[in-house]
Amino acid sequence: MKPFRQFALLLLAALAMVSAPARAADPSGEEIVKRSLEAFYYAGNDMRSKVRMKLINAQGNVRERELTMLRINLGKTGDQRYYIYFHNPADVKGTSFLVWKYPGKESDRWIYVPALRLVKRIAADDKRSSFVGSDFTYEDVSGRNVEDETHTVVRKEDLGGRPTYVVESKPKTVIDYSRRLSWIDRERWLPLKEEYFDARNEPLRTFTADKVEPTGKQWTITARSIKNLQSGHRTEVVYREVGYDVGLKPDIFTERYLRDAPGQWVR
Repeated sequence: MKPFRQFALLLLAALAMVSAPARAADPSGEEIVKRSLEAFYYAGNDMRSKVRMKLINAQGNVRERELTMLRINLGKTGDQRYYIYFHNPADVKGTSFLVWKYPGKESDRWIYVPALRLVKRIAADDKRSSFVGSDFTYEDVSGRNVEDETHTVVRKEDLGGRPTYVVESKPKTVIDYSRRLSWIDRERWLPLKEEYFDARNEPLRTFTADKVEPTGKQWTITARSIKNLQSGHRTEVVYREVGYDVGLKPDIFTERYLRDAPGQWVR
């Protein structure tokens, strides 16, 4: 009887394993970051927003920027176009910025300086430079490619009542930061917080999503801030009149409209 009893117990254990519901595995770090980039940079087929930017130095002095941002996705390839037009203040009024983004290779970027009546191409080496004096880089505006870094899930953690994945990302080539930690919403996939570290592993800058709101079918970060922890300078951004699928056309995102802003969209 003893062998039969052992066989019966093994059979019951096997049946329990078969009947138990399969537990879904957590996505990899690369999959999490990819979904986060899609949620943050690719929502809708196109997007238009008015943006108010505050540049605040360590002494608390404030400079403001008013601008319009346009973005369009081109098919399913991941290619995108970005157009940014500055309304205020007077020293940047009429400045416009254009990005042609291609996943898997360097983006093309141009800036138009009205005082010089000059369209200048931004070199790939300058993508980590400050964007019009802010704590955002040129690359921050349109996002980086997921393949530019390695990504590892560090832990799961609640942040402000939201369940998140904490992912460590390390650039594959030497740039201004050695690694960053991202807190990514496990339901909405938006990046709620990022911490950057320099080559000495000292805190470099931190990004926070200060307000997340529904915009139609999309969850949108409508207020964000980034602070340089070594200089004390910070930048606060508020997105207003955010609209998705508004009907933008690819021909807006060309050098012609760098020099002559498309009034219908940047009024």
